[in-house]
Amino acid sequence: MKMRTALICLTTGLVAAAAGLTAAQAADLTLEPVSIPEMKAVYGQIQPRNSVLARARLGGTLASLTVTEGDVVKAGDVIAEVKDDKIDFQIKAVDAQLLGLQASKKDAEVELERAERLVRSGATSTQRLDQLSTQLDVITNQVRQAEAQRSLLVQQMSEGAVLAPSDGRVISVPVTRDAVVMAGETIANIAGGGFFLRLAIPERHAPQLTEGASIRIDAGGERLEGELVKIYPQIEGGRVTADVEVENLDTDFVAARVLVELPVGERQALLVPATAMSNRAGVDFVPVREGDKIVERAVVAGETLEIEGSRQVEILSGLVAGDVVVTE
Repeated sequence: MKMRTALICLTTGLVAAAAGLTAAQAADLTLEPVSIPEMKAVYGQIQPRNSVLARARLGGTLASLTVTEGDVVKAGDVIAEVKDDKIDFQIKAVDAQLLGLQASKKDAEVELERAERLVRSGATSTQRLDQLSTQLDVITNQVRQAEAQRSLLVQQMSEGAVLAPSDGRVISVPVTRDAVVMAGETIANIAGGGFFLRLAIPERHAPQLTEGASIRIDAGGERLEGELVKIYPQIEGGRVTADVEVENLDTDFVAARVLVELPVGERQALLVPATAMSNRAGVDFVPVREGDKIVERAVVAGETLEIEGSRQVEILSGLVAGDVVVTE
């Protein structure tokens, strides 16, 4: 009876040990090469989507300038005022002309009214009445012409206000107050429509570039993610131009250079979970199962990748495909 009980206990222990070994081995990872993107480090420049020039519509003296580099403006804001003194003199001349024409018109109306009374009494001919009526029409048209000319001058004076063509940030102001400017001359350069990164990539990597690829960005020590949205077909100076859309991009400085890593191909690599590695005395170790034993191998680790929410470390040397890594 005692012998039978001992055999049962021994059998139960062996089954439990086998079950434990199977569970442990199920958590092991057999290394196989996987494809990971080959990243190329380049510099990108922060560029505005639209660069719009605020121009003077009137030639004259820059009487006021209310913006400087770095200011944020809204579309329609008055950023400068151009004044032409000759327009003031022309308006005064037209006003004086109007006063004379209005006086002549009043006299012509009085003469026409008197002639109408004389025609009714037979003291004058209808020919004289027609002459006075025509004279009144001519003077009336001259008054209208002078009024239209004055309205044109007033409109020209109002065009001295330089308006911001769009929302954005002022990046350059090439003029100063009291300077003489011509019609069409640039008063300010305004960056608007948002910002993006513009890359210049060596042309040997052009075949590997694809729109929609994920881009890693190091902006002032902050890691950001972007998307390659446009690849320009023209190559200049041995480089391909491409644009990257980035959210939360720091746009305090236009044309600032930012380090960017973009995929230019794929390569094979061995990856192990970051939790399976340990470091002692500056050396990285990975536990590997060799038969029934677990040994720790010294490895040379590469970069750490984020794959499907899990941190994976590339192994450069120390492990080969087919090795069984103990992950727990």
